[in-house]
Amino acid sequence: MNEDRQVRWLFEQQRFGVHPGLVRIAALLSRLGEPQRKLEVLLVGGTNGKGSTAASLDAMLRAGGRRSALFTSPHLTRFGERFVVEGQELPPAEIEAALARLRPQAEAVGASFFEIVTALGLELFAQAGAEIAVMEVGLGGRLDATNALDPRLSVITNVSLDHTAILGNTRELIAAEKAGILRSGRPAVTGVGADLLPILEREGADLWALGREMALETRPLGWEGAEVRLRLPGGELLLRTPLLGEHGAHNAALAAAAAWRLGISPEATVQGAAQVRWPGRLEVVPWQGRRVLLDGAHNPAGAQALARTLGALGAAPLPIIFGAAEDKDLAGVVAPLRPLASRVILTRAQLSPRAAPPGHLAPLWSGTECVQAADGAEALSQLRPEEETVLVCGSLYLLGEVRPLLLGEGAEKRERWQ
Repeated sequence: MNEDRQVRWLFEQQRFGVHPGLVRIAALLSRLGEPQRKLEVLLVGGTNGKGSTAASLDAMLRAGGRRSALFTSPHLTRFGERFVVEGQELPPAEIEAALARLRPQAEAVGASFFEIVTALGLELFAQAGAEIAVMEVGLGGRLDATNALDPRLSVITNVSLDHTAILGNTRELIAAEKAGILRSGRPAVTGVGADLLPILEREGADLWALGREMALETRPLGWEGAEVRLRLPGGELLLRTPLLGEHGAHNAALAAAAAWRLGISPEATVQGAAQVRWPGRLEVVPWQGRRVLLDGAHNPAGAQALARTLGALGAAPLPIIFGAAEDKDLAGVVAPLRPLASRVILTRAQLSPRAAPPGHLAPLWSGTECVQAADGAEALSQLRPEEETVLVCGSLYLLGEVRPLLLGEGAEKRERWQ
């Protein structure tokens, strides 16, 4: 009954919100004996695509013989998804035991939920004997808990408007926050637009940028992903990635460039790129004779990329199951998707207090046939027999509730804030 007592305590900390800053996480890591110093750390930040980029880089490192760990957030279905070593989630009992040891130190410094999770990941990775940790940045960069680490290399995927109340309401301000994960004189790769590169260059990193030091050509392979040709200073890589969409190819390319700079062989990089899997981000799940496409697009840039991919795949018009957090730019998310919808089933993530009620979403889909469903299960039940391809999108928390229904898996029943 008490086998997850510590994890339940941790999830209670979500309600205290996000508190940017490095003082508490630094104090916590110090009390834990600096577990991050046992690891070679790589930071992956950006507005969108940082999770798939981190997962691709982890796969390339493992193919290259490195004992790699992967830290990502948020999770879809299981808390353990955030802590992966050698491609495997760490056992719940191991996580619970590590958290029991960490909890008194976290309480002593007043650490926030994400600060605790970050420290927990580092403690688990060091304990598991990982050599290198690919750490996905949580929010922004400069004041994110992961930035208390000392990365050998950093990646910034892109910059667009999201979390503007915390990071600033312009791309320039957000870029300055994300640039905080760069380190002077150390290698970095980025896919940000040329107009923002001067902001990143202020940090003095040895920066390679797509469109400048790196040239990218992609050949779409439909539902199979893409072929990517990447020209780099000193060489060229030709690889295939199962990640869908042009942005999926870009993310794979950034990971490949990072692997190149870390000395991973071209052969291992190609092998890792082909093996990457990233659930809930343009993921195709077969279900009852249908193709269900899951995507966590939750900001306008992500929705635009999703819309471009659907158009390129010839998947539209199609039914969309949609639910999103009330505090997002919902009009900006819906605008690029609305023309692609044959109809919309509006629902909400039951475990997310931030989720918008379906009735609040309906006006955004004006001119589109809309029905409402209480939860993901009811939304799936409202699909019509002739609807063979369907999109579920808008909220990673919604995907986290729908995905186990499609796969016939169990799911955690924890309230989700972060």
